[in-house]
Amino acid sequence: MSRFRPIDRQTDYLLPPSVQDWLPESHLARYVVDVVEALDLSALTRAYAGRGSDAYHPAMLLSLLIYGYATGTHSSRKIERATYDSLAFRFIACDQHPDHDTLASFRRRFGAQFADAFVQVLQVARENQLSRFGTVSLDGTKIHANASRHSALSYGHAEKIEAQLKAEVQEMLKLAEAADQRSVPEGVDLPAEIRRREERLAAIAAAKAKIEARAKERFEREQAEYEAKMATRRTKEATGKKPGGKPPKPPQAGPRAQDQINLTDDDSRIMKVAGGGFEQCYNAQAVVDTESMLVMAPHVTQAGNDKEQVEPMVARIQALPEGLNQPQRLLADTGFFSEKNVELCQQGDIEPLIAAGRDAHHPHWLDRFEEPAPLTGPASHVEQMRHALKTKAGRAAYALRKQTVEPVFGIIKSVMGFRQFLLRGLDNVRHEWTLVCLAWNLKRMAVLRPQ
Repeated sequence: MSRFRPIDRQTDYLLPPSVQDWLPESHLARYVVDVVEALDLSALTRAYAGRGSDAYHPAMLLSLLIYGYATGTHSSRKIERATYDSLAFRFIACDQHPDHDTLASFRRRFGAQFADAFVQVLQVARENQLSRFGTVSLDGTKIHANASRHSALSYGHAEKIEAQLKAEVQEMLKLAEAADQRSVPEGVDLPAEIRRREERLAAIAAAKAKIEARAKERFEREQAEYEAKMATRRTKEATGKKPGGKPPKPPQAGPRAQDQINLTDDDSRIMKVAGGGFEQCYNAQAVVDTESMLVMAPHVTQAGNDKEQVEPMVARIQALPEGLNQPQRLLADTGFFSEKNVELCQQGDIEPLIAAGRDAHHPHWLDRFEEPAPLTGPASHVEQMRHALKTKAGRAAYALRKQTVEPVFGIIKSVMGFRQFLLRGLDNVRHEWTLVCLAWNLKRMAVLRPQ
C-alpha cells in the first residue's frame, strides 16, 4: 500500500514564519539586497520631503527593479504581482506590496541616480577583486524602442497628408456654411470632423517643425565637414600636390522627403537590425571587461552607425573612479574603425585593437601559426595596430572580444528577456539601459563571488 504525505492547508503555524527562511543563502535576491543596502543612497533618500504617509525605502524599490530586470520581469505591474506570487520578490519587499504606480514613478523619477549606483557597484567588484579591469571590449546592439516603425512619418508624406486635410477642412467648412445642408450624409457631425482634422494638422505641423530642426542641425554639421575637406584639398594644391579623388559635393540645406519622425517616440530612429530589415530602435552601447564580463560603461545613442561612439565611450571610462578608469587595451570590431578613433585611444594611453577590415573566410591553417614580418621604418599608429592584429598575441587578445561583449548582449536579450525599452525619450532610455546593465552586473557578480 503506497503512503503519501498529507495535504494540509488548514493548520496554522505554531510560530510566526521568518522571511530569512524563505530563500537559500546563495540566492540572487539575497545578494542583490546585500549589495544595494550597502550602497550610499543618500541622494535618493534626501529627495523625499517627509510629508504625508511613510514612503517605501529607496533601497527596497531599487532592489525590486534590479532583481526584476535580472530575472526578466521588467513591467512594474508584473513586479507588483510578483511581490504576491514569488518568494524572492516577497523577500526583497519584506512581505510588502508597493503598487505599480509607485515602482514606475520611482524608475522615472530617479533614473539619473541609477548611474551613481552603477559606479558604486563597480567599486564593490574592484574591492572584491573580481577583475583587474585591464582589457575592455566595446560593442553596440540595436534594441527596439517603445514605438512601432509604422508610427513613423516622413516629411514628404506629411506634406501630402497636410494638403489633403486642408482641402477636406475647406470642403467641410463650405458645407457647414451652406444654407441647405441636405447634401451632408446622415450621421456626420461636421464640427467634430473639422476639429479632428485640425488636431491632426497641428500634430503634423509639430512633426514637420522637428524634422526641419533636425535637418538644420545636419546641414550645419555636414557644412562644417565639407569646409574642412575643401580646406585640406586647398592646402594640398598650395603645396603643388594633386588632391586625390573627386571633390566633395556641398550639402543641401533643408529637410529631405525621406526624413522621418516617429509620432510615438520622436527620439527613436529607424535602424537596420540583425537578420535584415529595419525597425524603430535605439543603439545601446556597452564597454565590457574581458576578465569578468562586467559592463563598465553603458550608453545609448540615436546613431545607427558605431563609428562615432569610441570618443564618448572612452570619455565615460576615463570619468570612472581611480582603479576603473585606465584600461590597458580596448577591443572593437570593424564598425568602430577610423584613424581618428585609433589616435584617440593612443592619446588616452589605451592600446587600440580595432579591426580595420573583415578577415577572409576559411584562411589557410598555417596562417594561425605565422608571425608577420617586423615593421621597418617609422609607422603610423594605424599601421602599428594593423601589424599588432596580425601577431599571435594580437589575434589572441582580439579573440576575447567575441567571448565577452557579444555574450553579454545575448544574455541580456535572451535570458533576461530585455529586447525592447519600456520608457520613451532618449534620456529615459539611457537611464533604463543603465538599470539593465546594473542588473546584469549584479547577476554576474553573484556568480563570480566566492562561494
